[in-house]
Amino acid sequence: MQKLSRDSLYSLEKYSEIRNDFRKQVMEHKKNRRLQLDDHITLYFEDQLTMQYQVQEMLRIEKIFESEAIEEELSAYNPLIPDGSNWKATMMVEYVDVEERKEALAKLIGIEDKIWIKVNTLDDKIFAIADEDMQRNSEEKTSAVHFLRFELSQDMVKAVKGGVTISAGVDHPACHVQINAIPENIYSSLINDLN
Repeated sequence: MQKLSRDSLYSLEKYSEIRNDFRKQVMEHKKNRRLQLDDHITLYFEDQLTMQYQVQEMLRIEKIFESEAIEEELSAYNPLIPDGSNWKATMMVEYVDVEERKEALAKLIGIEDKIWIKVNTLDDKIFAIADEDMQRNSEEKTSAVHFLRFELSQDMVKAVKGGVTISAGVDHPACHVQINAIPENIYSSLINDLN
């Protein structure tokens, strides 16, 4: 999947004109890239469009228009775009109640390494490679946000393109989840991330 460049971004002026329509397009797209693992854990699969939206919003909010600063934003967000043999996701641990969230994050230390995807009929579970940018845990709690990469072999890529079922889940002592088949709309979207 192609990475973002300055040429693929809208100017601040142009983005201001199209923002509402672009936002609607992205929100519709994201519906097919959101996998709810349980009541509180969600994977948001990223791609070029979701990252373009993130970059455009950052540039808008920070009023960034200088080349060097734009390149810094691209450097931060481009690693979250799939490379053709993987899926990349933002994992969110979401609780409305602050105390409940604090308690849950203390119990879920290490959960980012226990999220998996399985291309059924092939191999074992593919456990996420988590937080390559920085450590997001402490001895007391995990973070509510983690960045995950699921690396697939070429055989797995072929199998996915051939239509085999993809399952997903969590194998953590405080959270055990198994989804036997991810929904078709998500499957169809994730195929586009693979070469």
